Amino acid sequence: MAGCVPPDPDDVRADMSRILVTGAAGFIGFHLSRLLLARGDSVAGLDNLNDYYDVNLKRERLNMLEAADRFRFVKMDLSDRQGVQGLFEEGKFDYVVNLAAQAGVRYSLINPYSYIDSNISGFINILEGCRHNGVRHLVFASSSSVYGANTRMPFSVHDNVDHPVSIYAATKKSNELMAHAYSSLYQLPCTGLRFFTVYGPWGRPDMALFLFTRAIREGRPIDVFNYGKMKRDFTYIDDIVKGVAELIGHLPRPDPQWSADRPDPAASYAPYRLYNIGNNNPVELAAFISVLEDCLGRKAVMNLLPIQPGDVPATYADIEDLERETGFRPSTPIEYGIRKFVEWYDEYYSVRPS
Repeated sequence: MAGCVPPDPDDVRADMSRILVTGAAGFIGFHLSRLLLARGDSVAGLDNLNDYYDVNLKRERLNMLEAADRFRFVKMDLSDRQGVQGLFEEGKFDYVVNLAAQAGVRYSLINPYSYIDSNISGFINILEGCRHNGVRHLVFASSSSVYGANTRMPFSVHDNVDHPVSIYAATKKSNELMAHAYSSLYQLPCTGLRFFTVYGPWGRPDMALFLFTRAIREGRPIDVFNYGKMKRDFTYIDDIVKGVAELIGHLPRPDPQWSADRPDPAASYAPYRLYNIGNNNPVELAAFISVLEDCLGRKAVMNLLPIQPGDVPATYADIEDLERETGFRPSTPIEYGIRKFVEWYDEYYSVRPS
């Protein structure tokens, strides 16, 4: 059975590789694809271009990627079992980075079925594709949302995460479990990455920074949940994709110290690992808005509201494992990251700051 014999981690190079990036027209997928192309990889970018948010923004990202010789766009939904199977058979990918998902905690309260179709059914198709086609390493997006009701800070990949507070978080936890099963059964190297509140240029319009910037520029009030006391480990997009790129060629090994008596959720007897990628510096939402106000040159009118169902009051990433394994540590301050987003927003939407 192809894919059942694990490659030697010391004999793997991530440069000049054939890489499938799912969700390539999305925020993180676009930035990651650009980075991989810049370093010399060949990228097949899969996306279904759904209308969860502005499709024109996705197409603009794709236009930039398609200008590269080594990029090929594949319009497909991950839930298309036969289509995904054919793509893997034809593509002969060395590595797969699965970033395609139905995102958004609050939207999962409205349309939970879309999360099952994309995040569960779609993910099993990815696992099967990797299993049967000799993929060296599957890297997949999880989320800080999996920490759910946990309150011990900073959030550690070595802690159990058994109490999700949204269906989105539950699907991401499910992805981690599904990947471990394939890693154990078929020796498929799998690495799950828990992203913490990603922001930056070309970001998603449903995320706070985008919503706030648009409303403030248009002179409208902004909804500020948990009365501005929410804390988030805001992580700049360049830090996120650099961390992902570092890990693509860093294949997980079975951990000889792993014990079934005291199981470590972040490692395994199988070639499986979990990492946080976060800024390791939680910022209160009110302070985040204050920096945005400075960048925009105008004050926000704030509609202070209680915390929403499915939200957690704080996130804070323990990134010790990531730094130890790769030498990389996210470090971009919000003052820089927010300014870069505002510069992009004003240019993209042809805004003349007042």
